[in-house]
Amino acid sequence: MTTALPLVARPDLEGYVQAMKEDGYAYFPQVLNEQEIAELRQAMDELTALEESYDRHTDPAAHGFLNKSINNAFNRAPIFAQYLDRPEIIDLVEAVHGDDCHCIGMTAWMTGPGRPDQTLHADWQPLTLPEEIMDHPEVEIPIFITTAHYYLDDLTEELGPTHFVPGSHRAGRRPRAGETSFKGVEEQSIMCKAGDCVLFRCEVWHRGTANTSEQMRYLLQVHYAQRIITQKYPPYLNKFQFDAALLAQATPRQRRLLGDHVPSNYD
Repeated sequence: MTTALPLVARPDLEGYVQAMKEDGYAYFPQVLNEQEIAELRQAMDELTALEESYDRHTDPAAHGFLNKSINNAFNRAPIFAQYLDRPEIIDLVEAVHGDDCHCIGMTAWMTGPGRPDQTLHADWQPLTLPEEIMDHPEVEIPIFITTAHYYLDDLTEELGPTHFVPGSHRAGRRPRAGETSFKGVEEQSIMCKAGDCVLFRCEVWHRGTANTSEQMRYLLQVHYAQRIITQKYPPYLNKFQFDAALLAQATPRQRRLLGDHVPSNYD
């Protein structure tokens, strides 16, 4: 049986930054209360898939399981905007990416019973380097992209927890076919509670696991990056438009996270 990933809250921002560098992830317990969890789940249920935005909403009868994935959630309902800059999480995001970083995507994701295992993967491998270089103590790869997972269920093995290989961001490569560990550390389950958040860097090896329960799994993903990395707001070629009400209520920090930057390189 897969062991549980160590989930340790850090005492301060410096400790969280160190966790991102050493482990590849950081854990924030109970950042959402019961009311916020319930409101988020309801809002996710009410979202409808837009084909032009690359959303998905599969029919379980035809597909085998329900898979509902809605992009640009911040632009679809007012409730999601606050998750652009949730306290504590955004402080760590800015600490690792810089205070000119931005949100490159936000996805509301629901997976139903029957969802199969994913394969172990890295979301993006920005640099591929030999092991002897990655092992050198003076080599520190910048953190290019991070993802915040807001878990809206108490995770059980049956519900399909995310599996992580802690420290695998130091591999300098993607996992090979059939690989389940890095330097003797096996993949481990994120057995967190509803309302917890895990922020992880894009190179960490991870995967979603099978939902063998009888219930839906709810997850809100918020993706951040250094400013130089493009935002992923489909549809493209000027077809995506920000909701006017979102921009009217957004704080200066939220507007910057959405792309309202001061001039910089390549502008």
